[in-house]
Order: sequence, then C-alpha cells, then structure tokens
Amino acid sequence: MTAEPDGPEDRLRRFATIWSRAVFPVTSTSLTRPEFEEQLLPLARRLSEALRARAFDADAGRAVGAALVAVHCTDPEALSRALDCVEAYLVLYCGEDGPQEDLRSRSSRLQHAMAAGFAQALRDRTLAEQEAIAQAALQAQGLVAQALHASEARFRAVFEDAAIGIGIADLDGNVLEVNGAMLRMFGGSEQSVRGRNVREWTHAEDAPQIWRLYQELVRGDREHYHVEKAFYRPDGTVLWTNLTVSLLRDADGDPQYQLALMEDTTERRLLNLRLRYEATHDALTGLPNRTLFFERLEKALGAGPGQRFGLCYLDLDGFKTINDSLGHAAGDRLLVEVADRLQSCATAPGEMVARLGGDEFVALTTGPDTQREVDELAARIMNALIAPISVDGRELTVRGSIGIVEGAAQERSAAEVLRSADITMYRAKSAGGNRFELADPEADARAITRHGLTTALPTALERGEFFIEYQPLVHLGDGSVRGAEALVRWLHPQHGVLGPDRFIPLAEHTGLIVPLGRWVLEQSVRQAREWRERHTDAGPLRINVNLSPCQLTHPGLVQDTVDILERTGVAPDALCLEVTESALIGADDDLLKPLRRLAEMGVDIALDDFGTGYSNLANLRRLPVSILKLDRSFTQSMQRFPADPVDLKIVEGIVSLAHSLDLAVTVEGVETGAQAEQLRILGCDTAQGWYYARPGPPERLHELALVDAAG
Repeated sequence: MTAEPDGPEDRLRRFATIWSRAVFPVTSTSLTRPEFEEQLLPLARRLSEALRARAFDADAGRAVGAALVAVHCTDPEALSRALDCVEAYLVLYCGEDGPQEDLRSRSSRLQHAMAAGFAQALRDRTLAEQEAIAQAALQAQGLVAQALHASEARFRAVFEDAAIGIGIADLDGNVLEVNGAMLRMFGGSEQSVRGRNVREWTHAEDAPQIWRLYQELVRGDREHYHVEKAFYRPDGTVLWTNLTVSLLRDADGDPQYQLALMEDTTERRLLNLRLRYEATHDALTGLPNRTLFFERLEKALGAGPGQRFGLCYLDLDGFKTINDSLGHAAGDRLLVEVADRLQSCATAPGEMVARLGGDEFVALTTGPDTQREVDELAARIMNALIAPISVDGRELTVRGSIGIVEGAAQERSAAEVLRSADITMYRAKSAGGNRFELADPEADARAITRHGLTTALPTALERGEFFIEYQPLVHLGDGSVRGAEALVRWLHPQHGVLGPDRFIPLAEHTGLIVPLGRWVLEQSVRQAREWRERHTDAGPLRINVNLSPCQLTHPGLVQDTVDILERTGVAPDALCLEVTESALIGADDDLLKPLRRLAEMGVDIALDDFGTGYSNLANLRRLPVSILKLDRSFTQSMQRFPADPVDLKIVEGIVSLAHSLDLAVTVEGVETGAQAEQLRILGCDTAQGWYYARPGPPERLHELALVDAAG
C-alpha cells in the first residue's frame, strides 16, 4: 500500500528514516541502512500511537527501549541519538494537530520510559553475556593450559582466535604474550604492551584487595581471582575491564605463568553512569533529584557523633500564577534560572541543592556547625531571589518561602526531617511568604494532628462520630426558653470530644462541610419537632443552625432545606439559620439570593458575630436578616457592675438601630446575672451563655443552671 503524500503514514515513514540515519552509524548490526530502517518502522509506529493515546502507556516506551537492544543498538551513543530524535521529531511528524504542550510533555515521559526499558534490557543481556563469558573464560583457561603443554601450534590457534583479551606473564609480572583482542582494547602497538610489568598498571580506582589477590596468586596460594579493574591506555583514556587472572602450573604442578582474561566493559560502564545520572538528576534543571537528595540526607543522618545537618525546604511564592498566565515553557525557563541561582548558593563542602519536583527545592548542609551555617544558607537563598528574572522579555519577581530544620545526626529519619521541613515551609507561606521559619516541634505536632483529622473526616460522618449539643436561647423579659442553638461536636476515637473550632475549618477546606452541614440541619430540625411534640405548653421553640460560608455558595442549599423541613413536618418559622457577618461583607445578589428565598419561605436568618466585621451598617437594609446576634466582645465589660458607659452606649445604639429596622437582638456570651439584667434594661430580646446553661444533650434544654461566673 502506498502512503498518501504527507499523510500520517508518510510522515511516520519520514520519522523512521531520520531515526535510522541518526542511529545507524553507531549500531553493530550487519543490516544495511534501509533494512535497519524497516526494523525501526514498527517501533516508530508504537511511539506514535503512544503519543496520541487517550491514556499514557509507559509500557510502550519501555518496550521500544528494550527493542533497541534487540536490534543491536547497544552503544550508549545509540540511545542518546534515539532520544534526541524522539525529542526533536516525534511530535513534529506524529503529533498531528493535538495540543502541543501536552504532546511534548508526553514525549518527554516516553523518552524516560525508553531509557528505562533500554537499561533493563541491556542489564538482562549483560548478565547473560557475563555468564557466557565466565564459562568461556574457564574453558579458555583449560584450552590454553592444554595447548601450552601439547604443542606451540595449538596454543597459537587458541590464543589468537579467542574473542576476549588474553595475556600471559611470568611470575615476576613481565608480560610475555598478548593476543590481538587485548591489543585492540588498549589501542596501542604490541611493543607498548608486551614487555611491560603488570605492576605498572595501577589505577586510582583500583579496589584495595586487587594487589593483595595478585600477590597470593603469584605465590601459589590462590588459583585465580576475578575483579573489575581500570587501565590507562597509551593515549590517556581509561579502559574498564572484567579481569580474570589465573595461575598456570607446569607438569609437576609448580607455578609457571599467570594468565589474564580480559573483557572490555568501558561502554557498558559509561552507559550505566549515564543512566545513573539520569536516574538521580532532574531532567529540566540538571540539579540532583529527590532520589539522590534522599541518599545524601540519609547519609548525613547516619553520620557519627558530633555531626549535624541543616535543611532548607524552598517553595516559590506565586509560581502557579506565572505558569498559568505565561505557560509551562516560561515556567520551565524560570525554574532553570532559579536552579542556577540556588546552585551558586551551595558551593561549600557538605552543601548541595536538589529539586524535589514542581517549584520545590531543597538545600542541605552538613558538618559540626550547621546551626549557624543553615541560617546563612537560607539568607543567601533569599538574597539570590531578589533580582528579577527575565523570561520572554518580561521581568519576573520571584520570592520564596523556606522551612528550616536543623539537628544532630542519628536522631530522626529522612522522612521525618522532610515532613518537618515541609510543615515549616507552609507555616512561612501562611505568614505571608518571602521569609524563612525555623522548625518548631510543637507546631509540627499540631500540623500532624490537623492532617490526621483531615484524613479521618470523610469516614467520621459515615461512622456516626458526630453528635450535637444544644445551648438554650432565653427570653430576657420573662426568662423562658425560646429555642436553642445547635452546636456540632466530634467524638474522635483518639482525641476525644472535639469542638467545632478544631474541625469545621478542615471540613470547609476539604468540602465535607456540605454533607456535614446537611446532616446537622436534619438532626437539629428533627430535634425541634420532638421538642414541640413533648413540650406543648412551653410555646413554640426555634432551632438555630450555623451556616458555613461554603454552604452559602452550594447550589443545593435551598432545596436541601426545603426537603428536610417537608420530611420532618416542621414549619419554616421553627428554623433560624445563622450566617456570620464576615461571610456577607460585600455579598452580591447571587450570594444573597438563596438566603432571600429561605427568608421568603419563613425561615429566620440571623447575622452572627455582629460588630466584628467591617460592613457598612447601611447594608443591613439589603440583607434578608431578621435577627442580629451581638458578639460577646461588646458585653464582656457588663460582667461587673457598674458597666463601662461607653460599651453601654454602643450596645444601646445597636439595639435601637436593630429595632428600628424590625430586627430582633440576641446576645452571646452572657455569663453573669449583672450582664443579663443590663442587657434586659437595654432592650435586648434573647440571650445565651454559660449563665443560663452550657451546651448539652437535648433532654436538658429546659434545665437552666443560672451560675454567676463573677461570684
């Protein structure tokens, strides 16, 4: 079938052609270049399909990497050229009209998968080859020994035709014979190798035991040994080998020669080093990545007595905004520049900088005096970020929040240290950013507890761990109970009873506040019905339920409320929903619309914590509220007699304003009889507080304690 000109198949073929031309010169295949291209074509097709697939498939990239080894692309340069081609041409020829940013991101992930598959396949192949070479070496040793004892002709045949390097030396170490394979490894003439003494072939990276093993062998105390050893070639380059040295004895069994069998592993070692580098360094910035950082951190934490460590955990302030507004390419260039600046801050011995991912970086310092050094390192990092960074002609100002952890080695695990640094960094960010904070064990414990509570919240409602207590609302004129405020509690399995201040903010953050608020509303309304049925002589009782700002914006608020009232058979006028003043500051008509609908149905709306916000009093006319709940801060001075006259005037003014707008006034935090009497005189309608009763179970609603806190 002929490919349509410039169609998908034709473009795929062009990609395969470019790929084969780039890689073919560094392969060890016996195929021609067009034949080699035909082998790459199905691999190119698989990459193309993986690039455009709905879900990313890393297995496709790994399979292509492994297939390269199968078609003899085992040279490190072959992998490098293949990855370069994929990066430059895969999206261009196989991406069609898809979103370029997404395609390039997927192409990068495919490249990483290819490298991983290539490394695994090469590792498997190497292990198989090493086993075969070991067997061949043992066989060659026997053949050479037999040939030496049998005839010079047979010895020469075995010696010259061997695929691995073979050298023979006397017991003093003088090289007597080397075969062609060994000469090719060293890249020199026969004279440059023969006649040398093996003791001259020392290398800086020789393992300590190499020469001890050698001495044991030439003394006759050892028959052979196997090591990995490096040699210097005549041109100064390094040759890495798998070296097996064996002792050859004469017919009487006395040591006579030493036989070296050598396999060139230089390219394989270079490839492993490159793959190790790629596995431990960030592809974008070149900095050490999370893997290498944890290795260094664990080493620092395992150091001996007297050693300490200091860690700076950096998160850029506002990076997401830059990424969203200017694009990921601009964000990447910004991260590269930040990485360069951070690298210049950590140049002393024992210091390193790494990128954990995204816009999160860490700097580590080690030694006996890190208490001082880590503060200086954090200051250098903050100063390095002061100067604007130029990206695409724009001058971008970058700031960062840093969490610092410092301590003695051997006291904590790497995971504990990083968690503490992360918590401290977020504390710095919460304080406004562009600053660094020192780790605080107590703050860490609170943050860990918060995280535990956040994690446990979703299942707590399902397990029935929440319950409601009720605090009476008392009429100041006659002292009768007119209703109650519902206050949710959490009976936590480990922490005991938790008040709403401990978990409501977490529920708002996670979105659980909506189902939790719906549950509280239904339970409270059902309780109000029971009260009305049980206390028919007490007059109508109303239930007050708090609404979170998050619930106000939920589209199901009105319908949920209507459904609950209808299911329970409770009239709307038995329900009062309390909304904080701060939630309604600057509220637009869309936010007020559900409250207006509820108010039109007959549900009372109370403005909670009134007087603590900054709203314009004129806004009261447009809010659908019927009750003001005066914050306790206005009435604290009334606990003693006489009260502050200024506070009296303020409360009197608020009550007068509220009544002129047909609003009732409820006062919170009443703790003494003096307070209650003053508020009654000032005209407040209802009150609640510990003077009357603390929150408790529903059956105790009508039991008023009347305990004067001032007494």
